Amino acid sequence: MATRSPMDLERHPDIAAMRAHYDLAAEMPVARVVSGLTFLSGLYLAISPWVVGFFGRTTLTVNNLVLGVALALLAAGFASAFGRTHGFSWVTPIIGVWTIVAPWVLPEHGATTAQTVSNATIGAIITVCGLAGLGVGLLSPYRR
Repeated sequence: MATRSPMDLERHPDIAAMRAHYDLAAEMPVARVVSGLTFLSGLYLAISPWVVGFFGRTTLTVNNLVLGVALALLAAGFASAFGRTHGFSWVTPIIGVWTIVAPWVLPEHGATTAQTVSNATIGAIITVCGLAGLGVGLLSPYRR
């Protein structure tokens, strides 16, 4: 009995059609805006400890830095190869919700108002962008 290699699955017509659909949907203007806003939100989240001035709180600083870089990399992947990265799009709204609750949940309680407002605002933007990103795959690339 012959075994199939993973490369045979990569060439399956249904998988190729699905990737083509997602890649076409990602080229629509709405998808580009969502990817761009998600990328910028990730960059802001990464630098927010220094913009808002809470880099002395190490747990929240590291949290925002790591999640911001991860989000920016995810958004770059969505923008460049959505057909191959759409399976990770569910992570974005989770990052957004975590960003909102992080000032209260992380070990260093007593976050300042500026920290809380910054995280809540950017978390809400990330969550909305993430939910919109989940909808990108549902867009029909043939309606422009």
